[in-house]
Amino acid sequence: MAVFEELDLPMPDGVCDAYLARPAEEGPHPPVLMIMDAIGLRPRLREMAERLADDGYVVLAPNVYYRAGRQPLLDPSLLAAERGEERHTAITGLLASLTPDRWRADGPTYLEHCRARDDVADDDVRVVGYCMGGGLALRLAAQCPDDVAAICGFHAGRLVTDGPDSPHHVLPDVEARIYFGFADEDPSMTSAQIERLRLAAEEADCDYEGEIYAGARHGFTMSDLPAYDERATARHWEALLQVFDEA
Repeated sequence: MAVFEELDLPMPDGVCDAYLARPAEEGPHPPVLMIMDAIGLRPRLREMAERLADDGYVVLAPNVYYRAGRQPLLDPSLLAAERGEERHTAITGLLASLTPDRWRADGPTYLEHCRARDDVADDDVRVVGYCMGGGLALRLAAQCPDDVAAICGFHAGRLVTDGPDSPHHVLPDVEARIYFGFADEDPSMTSAQIERLRLAAEEADCDYEGEIYAGARHGFTMSDLPAYDERATARHWEALLQVFDEA
């Protein structure tokens, strides 16, 4: 049974509230940074962190919106299917609190918090990101190639855009193993964009794997969202643990 606690982390622009889940057995254990989806820290993220801790990892899940306030920052009633438009508007406002420059300052600090604990092994950090967290994980792996062993992203969107700051442009700087599990019914990451990402990873000579989850929608791992898919979520756990264990 995983041990869970809530932490306050000193950060470049204040204090970040965070979840921590660790195995009940004495360590050291490999460290994992779990990057939340756009909705934020909530009971579902706690469940997922504890599930990963039960498999032998020390899992840190920070509130990457900490500049906007402590979690929860989104009214739980907005998670209902019929309130999707209101939910999108609220999330857009929260996303504005996390600019690329702010993530460049925050990401390495989260890695330091992961590795500074007495109960973690002297391993590079594994990183898993959901939704927007997939792109943040990719950027962090490029920024800190010597500190990240592997990254996994699930139902990640907008990894390939036509802009100069598109996440796929950082692939040449990534040394970590990369795995993305895509929802095949996700307008934020179309089949054409998935293929462009694969080709970019191939050109950059990355250790990359992309898998399309048939019938899944954006947000399929989140049991508190209408898009939740039990079968796809089970596959996500299999893939995640395989990548992290091999790292």
